[in-house]
Amino acid sequence: MNQSLYEYCLRLGDTPLILSQRIGEYCSKAPHLEEDLAITNVGLDLLGQAENFLTYAASLKEELTADELAFKRKEKDFRSFHLVEVPNIDFAYVLVRQFFIDVYHNLFYTSLCNSKDETIAGISKKSIKEVRYHLQRSQDWIIRLGQGTEESNHRLQVTINELWMYIDELFYDNEIDNEMTKEGIGVSNREIKNNWFNIVTDTLNDAGLSSPENIPYTLQYGKDGFHTEYMGYLLAEMQHLPLLYPDAKW
Repeated sequence: MNQSLYEYCLRLGDTPLILSQRIGEYCSKAPHLEEDLAITNVGLDLLGQAENFLTYAASLKEELTADELAFKRKEKDFRSFHLVEVPNIDFAYVLVRQFFIDVYHNLFYTSLCNSKDETIAGISKKSIKEVRYHLQRSQDWIIRLGQGTEESNHRLQVTINELWMYIDELFYDNEIDNEMTKEGIGVSNREIKNNWFNIVTDTLNDAGLSSPENIPYTLQYGKDGFHTEYMGYLLAEMQHLPLLYPDAKW
């Protein structure tokens, strides 16, 4: 059980960790100052969620810390979704990526609040308060820009079409997911799929945007240790200093 729980906590922590790194790269590049502060705060919230889950994962192993999990694991040992590995092409990519993840996290953490694991349930109850704000913010931006100019609508739609192929992974359950769900610790991603599509479709309709047809995705998924071409470059930057000075105290 401990190994399965450890693996499960890694996937809970890795997705917000990698997304917070991506958001950190966007600092000072948002359309205006208020949004720059807002998206940076979202990144800090995600980093806090990642630290909580990775700290719990580390506690399940002897002589391991959350910092070591974040900065000294190899690419194949990470369990993040491919969606959060996508670079910040422009504000549309940052926004649509965030909206898709916010809807997922809102549904996922809501269910995870009922986990039989008290630590996971506690982290989820704290995280859901942040995620609800994240979703409100990204949802408002989608509608605002979708209903804005022809250019803003077009850029959002192009980005939605580009990122849609990563959506199936959100609802993929492997053996660890199935085991944790059976034990009452985890949540079946398949069970939140319909609600995710309903929320996203309704929001896109309100914004004058459309959902693409299902795009088959043939790559193997992040929670199984397989990643996009972007992941290695992201980790090289994120882990550079800790690997260069492994004994440094910050």
